[in-house]
Amino acid sequence: MAGGGCVQQERHRPGAFKQSNKAHKAGRHRTKGSLEREQRGRVSVKVSTKKLKKQLRRHDRRHHATQIRQQRREAVLAEKRSLGTKEGPPHLVGVIVLHSGTSGADVMRLIRSDETSSVYDLNRSGEQFGLICPRFKQRFSFIRVNSGDIHAVLDLAKVVDTLMLVLDPHEGWDSYGDFCLSCLFAQGLPSHVFVVQGINDLPVKKRTDAKRSLTKIFERRFLDAKLFHMDTEQDAALIVRHIAMQKQRHLAFRDHRSYLLAQQVTFEADAGNGLVGTLKVSGYIRGQPLNVNRLVHIVGHGDFQMQQIDGSPDPMPLNPKTTKKREGLTVIAAHGAEGSSSSPCFISCLVLQSVIKQKCWKYSEGYTESQERNKDPCAEMEEDLKVLMKADSRKQESLESEVVPDPMEGEQTWPTDEELQEAEDTLNSSRKIVRKVPKGTSDYQATWILDDEGDEEESDEDMEKDEIMGETVSQASGESDCEEEADEECETMTVPESIRDDNYDEKVDEEEEMMMLEKCKQERMDEMFPDEVDTPKDVAARVRFQKYRGLKSFRTSPWDPKENLPRDYARIFQFQNYTRTKRRIYRETEEEVEGAMPGWYVTVHIGSVPVSLMDSLDPEVPLALFTLLPHEHKMSVMHFLLRRHANNTEPIKSKEEMVFHCGCRRFRAPPLYSQHTSANKFKYERFFRCNSTLVGTVYGPITFSPASVLMFKQRVNGMHDLVATGSVLKADPDRIIVKRIILSGHPFKILNKTSVVRYMFFNREDVLWFKPVELRTKWGRKGHIKEPLGTHGHMKCLFDGQLKSQDTVLMSLYKRVFPKWAYDPYVPSPIPWERTESTVNVLEVEMD
Repeated sequence: MAGGGCVQQERHRPGAFKQSNKAHKAGRHRTKGSLEREQRGRVSVKVSTKKLKKQLRRHDRRHHATQIRQQRREAVLAEKRSLGTKEGPPHLVGVIVLHSGTSGADVMRLIRSDETSSVYDLNRSGEQFGLICPRFKQRFSFIRVNSGDIHAVLDLAKVVDTLMLVLDPHEGWDSYGDFCLSCLFAQGLPSHVFVVQGINDLPVKKRTDAKRSLTKIFERRFLDAKLFHMDTEQDAALIVRHIAMQKQRHLAFRDHRSYLLAQQVTFEADAGNGLVGTLKVSGYIRGQPLNVNRLVHIVGHGDFQMQQIDGSPDPMPLNPKTTKKREGLTVIAAHGAEGSSSSPCFISCLVLQSVIKQKCWKYSEGYTESQERNKDPCAEMEEDLKVLMKADSRKQESLESEVVPDPMEGEQTWPTDEELQEAEDTLNSSRKIVRKVPKGTSDYQATWILDDEGDEEESDEDMEKDEIMGETVSQASGESDCEEEADEECETMTVPESIRDDNYDEKVDEEEEMMMLEKCKQERMDEMFPDEVDTPKDVAARVRFQKYRGLKSFRTSPWDPKENLPRDYARIFQFQNYTRTKRRIYRETEEEVEGAMPGWYVTVHIGSVPVSLMDSLDPEVPLALFTLLPHEHKMSVMHFLLRRHANNTEPIKSKEEMVFHCGCRRFRAPPLYSQHTSANKFKYERFFRCNSTLVGTVYGPITFSPASVLMFKQRVNGMHDLVATGSVLKADPDRIIVKRIILSGHPFKILNKTSVVRYMFFNREDVLWFKPVELRTKWGRKGHIKEPLGTHGHMKCLFDGQLKSQDTVLMSLYKRVFPKWAYDPYVPSPIPWERTESTVNVLEVEMD
């Protein structure tokens, strides 16, 4: 600048406005788990209460799931430790042959040939033996049954822990083996192992192909199955080891019950009455504790009461050894060794001390301390160990299965004077005619009944036959014809399979063939025109269908479940709430401690057993006992959820007698089929069609679900065919099963919304009788009868729209149906299975 002056420039301070970034934190971010571990339960004030509660709930759920997994793991390990050891019963293995070309005796021989194990014969036939394996520290019981008896196969599968299924190296299983597998699947297949016998007998080049073909067969039905070869003793040892380490599969119906397989059966006739006696059954208790006050069901023979339970010596102890004499008392534990005694005095002192602590070991009646001091020690031990429990008459369940109806006791009460006067005034005002009606008939139903009730006592079966067939078949003549046909078929079964049957036409029953053809036609007509029936011309429709009524809506219209019940309903029992009762009984069963514990070898005394039971016992068929839960011996209306078996295509009509395997029971009864829907009324089905699921209703003993159900049809020659499989739905007498019939007519004259309909009725009185019932058409029109025309059944009808000439007018009528009381606990044994494979093979050989 001028004047030589200098200007001072302002300097920039770099530190005042310099940006300073955050230092980078190397390493990974901390997870939520690491933060929770650092906080150690300390919660910041800023954390919201809602978020904290959510975290706590998540933590509780995880902890609860961990506890459940641990409990289940411990239960599985405890079951493996107890099954087959001294704490539990022997591991029961059932041997079933699924092919006629294999031999079950060879399998049993290889298992018995183990030199390191001890073998105990449990019966005279040698089909059941015990095996003690010291290297596995377990004991096994093997039993084999005749595969041709389906009852024996199913009874064995009800009680065994593991099934050993023997296969053929070429085909695996034959048609009967497939039939057995279907039945076992439906009943509930326990733990199983598949054994192939004869692989080493094949040429070396064909072994690989045989194994590959068997694998393909198994992939169709068993995804995780493993095949074991049994041709040598080493193979048998490996299979026994696999059975010992295998995870057990439980059957639902036997988890809540106590059961045992009989190893020894004796019978003592009563001195006063030689027709009945006491049956003594010895075996190992399985499942739940055995209470002597419960009822016991002998599979295939009925329900009985137990008198007492004895503690018998174990016939196959896991550690057989002898101990020294002590204080003059002989103590021996090796009951299976030579020189051992069968007396209950021979038991270890340690076992005695542990047994005395159990609650179920009780003194007999009238036992005092003075008697205890004066008794011999050996005799005292014998008494305490011999009788475990005796039945108490105050706690013992009764065998009463039906209610004795009182003829003087009715559901309807006598009306009062005011009700009678009101009813009389109503009748006079409406000009109704007073008729004689059955007791319990409502006013609505009384309007449908005429004075001439000659056909009122007609049964439902005759009605169905008249509706479809148009003719009446005598029941007595039908039974005699069936008996004659059965006799003729039984005579023809004596012809050997290997001989060609040249008299095949002579064996064919033409009447049976015609009946089957007629049944097929009826099923096809019912499928094409469901529930449609023809109005009879010789009988008035108001008489023929007097028990039917019209409904405004099948779904919403009310129907009293206690209205006009049959007399058989006075004999049955009913629960107020089936589901609640079932849960309470299961809970009480799990909490029950009193009784003989599982794993003990006991002798059960069953009283009032008829002598005929011993005559019908077959030593080749296993005898199984199941305890019944409370109320399971009482009769009620049982409903089974059934699905038609794929291999059976024969027409099955409602109310045909079938053979049921329900849980541990089997019986014969004619089921009533109905639809399985979520409504308060269920439509009756005349036929059980293929690929369908229905509900079968029968009168039978109460069985709490879950329990499997198998339905068989008995042929004329005595064979049983599997028709349907399913499970127990519930016991409910209030389930309303409604049968529907449809009367059809055809438009004769059409004028706008009014039409003249004919061929539905054939007289004027029937048109007036059914006038209140609503009409509908197949094309969706709705209407009602306006008035009759003439005397030949023509009627003028009004619809919500104009009809088409090709339309059909329909009238739906409904009636409640009930099952037929024909329960039969006796089921005859089926004849050995005979299929057409042998015939086919003979024909193929002849053609070659």
